[in-house]
Amino acid sequence: MSKKGGELNGFLDRGSTFRGELEFEDTMRVDGRFIGKIISKNELIVGDSANIEGEIVVGSVAISGTVRGKIKATGRIEIHRNGRVYSDLETPALIIEEGAIFEGNCVMVKDGAKLATAAKAATT
Repeated sequence: MSKKGGELNGFLDRGSTFRGELEFEDTMRVDGRFIGKIISKNELIVGDSANIEGEIVVGSVAISGTVRGKIKATGRIEIHRNGRVYSDLETPALIIEEGAIFEGNCVMVKDGAKLATAAKAATT
């Protein structure tokens, strides 16, 4: 049985804590606490109760919880109204909803392919 692209294939629920490095395919959702590095070419969903500390290098990320550290996205970063981001960002597209909190620096990269190459080099 084959998976559809973008299918949720991982979930860290509230009340759970994970420390270390996480690599995934398709889509991952975090609602618990994560400390470390998250790497993927695809989508990360940061739920309302999530608390992430560390480095995120993904295709795209939608944030409704709290993130501290550094985020690189080759596609886009979305910070929803409940999102709290205390990070430096690097992405070609940034969406911040009214009510969201963003403290940090943002570098808007025109060419997502260049960012993907730099992200891949950082993971090796």
